[in-house]
Amino acid sequence: MVTTLSKPSSLLHEIRLEKEGKWNLFKFSESLQFRMENLLEKKKGDRLTPEEVAELETIGELDRIFTHINAMIAAQDAN
Repeated sequence: MVTTLSKPSSLLHEIRLEKEGKWNLFKFSESLQFRMENLLEKKKGDRLTPEEVAELETIGELDRIFTHINAMIAAQDAN
């Protein structure tokens, strides 16, 4: 998936809704999860290209959005 991404919405096709316990949660596809992990490893070694930095930022923003939404889903059930 070596493409230049500028908006999290460009990755929506990589999002899955999965049953996790009693909740339906948003998760990354296996390929997007693998790509994020690969980019994070490259970042640790300070080996990211400028395009990969932008891609990781985009994936990270989408990850934060869905983490927040999933937390809201879980919290709603707790109330």
